[in-house]
Amino acid sequence: MEFYERKSLYSFIEEEKMTLQSPIHHHHITDYDHHHVQCSPSRHSPSNNNSTHAISVIQPPSPESPWTLSPLQTPSPALLYHCVASLHRQEGNIYSIAVSRGIVFTGSDSNRVRAWRQPDCVERGFLKASCGEVRAILAYGNMLFTSHKDHKVRMWNITPSSESFMSRKLSTLPKRSSFFLFPRTSTYQHKDCVSCMAYYHAEGLLYTGSWDKTVKAWRISDKKCVDSFIAHDDNVNAIVVNPEDGCVFTCSSDASIKVWRRIYGQRSHTLTITLKFQPSAVNALALSLSTNSCFLYSGSSDGFVNFWEKEKMSGRFNHRGFLQGHRFAVLCLVAIDKLIFSGSEDTTIRVWRREEGSCFHECLAVLDRHRGPVRCLAASLEMDKVVKGFMIYSASLDQSFKVWRVKLLPEEKKVPFDYDMELFEPKTTRIMEYEMSPVLSPSWVEKKLQGNQLEL
Repeated sequence: MEFYERKSLYSFIEEEKMTLQSPIHHHHITDYDHHHVQCSPSRHSPSNNNSTHAISVIQPPSPESPWTLSPLQTPSPALLYHCVASLHRQEGNIYSIAVSRGIVFTGSDSNRVRAWRQPDCVERGFLKASCGEVRAILAYGNMLFTSHKDHKVRMWNITPSSESFMSRKLSTLPKRSSFFLFPRTSTYQHKDCVSCMAYYHAEGLLYTGSWDKTVKAWRISDKKCVDSFIAHDDNVNAIVVNPEDGCVFTCSSDASIKVWRRIYGQRSHTLTITLKFQPSAVNALALSLSTNSCFLYSGSSDGFVNFWEKEKMSGRFNHRGFLQGHRFAVLCLVAIDKLIFSGSEDTTIRVWRREEGSCFHECLAVLDRHRGPVRCLAASLEMDKVVKGFMIYSASLDQSFKVWRVKLLPEEKKVPFDYDMELFEPKTTRIMEYEMSPVLSPSWVEKKLQGNQLEL
């Protein structure tokens, strides 16, 4: 990974020391070029740039309000965010998060998968397996899938209610009986960490990707592996499925993204296209679907989020640009509605918004309460009568689990009722040079400067 010069990194350490000495929250001064995606040339013509400048927030909000107002940007509505909970448990790193039916699940080094109630994150209980290091969690309806250190996937039935939480383990993939029929060298068993999972509901297929470079398809109805293929030349880091057509997207440390389809009438999958735009490892994928569009996002170790748009007629994916802002590797992505959330090794979470009917993106906020790399994210949509809201769940290698509430204010209501307009600069204020997040832990920066590699 390419590092930035020492001078700027050490300045972050000094800024963090000042942060620890003062209770005042640091706000980010924004710059158009760093917050926005590199798109088509027309987007960067002088005529367009004049209408898309941002207004900077230079003072903290009133003490009685827990909300932080993101930089106001035209024509986007203002975005509010608030860290509603920060939880620490002595169970090692949290590697995975999933949300389903009002319950948030977290997987860690422990053999217990914790269950938390939305939205207040009161602990509801846990699922206990025979081994831990839960690298991936997938929730769909009343089914929960978890992957473990023994390279197996466990399938659970979950029944949440207002007063209790019940769970029951249904099966282990591959089924225990298969060990008596097939040796450990069989293709029915992953040989390394199961790093990611995706579920295709229409066919009842669970896809698992592994550091053994393979992808396996499991038929949930009878718990059988129906296909196994070598997908990449290196670790498979993420996998997503398009629920509309069953296309499977995988990404890898070999710096490629691949698109797979099931052969009609058969169990096997065939490679349809390889997307390779960045030279560094691809760590995360997210698919954003709407009535008129389909976008694929990828987060890589160079700090960029690349995105592709699917052509309606041909079905081909065309590279449309990249989102630039993170200093270190992008480790996780979530796409919901027209927002994209990216978690990074630089300890921050960025909130991006795609403009309706175009490929134009802007960064609405930078969430910076973590003190270590943001390892995983999950999100759910909240709706009320006035604003559209989101619940964001994040976990970091600082061993913390945080819950965020994000609200998009409507266009005509730029500032919430409990804010004073005097807190913000007028529209004529010059936009100052953008600074990367100063909330980098000194110990983490020191490790990066020394070139040490931390297992993610």
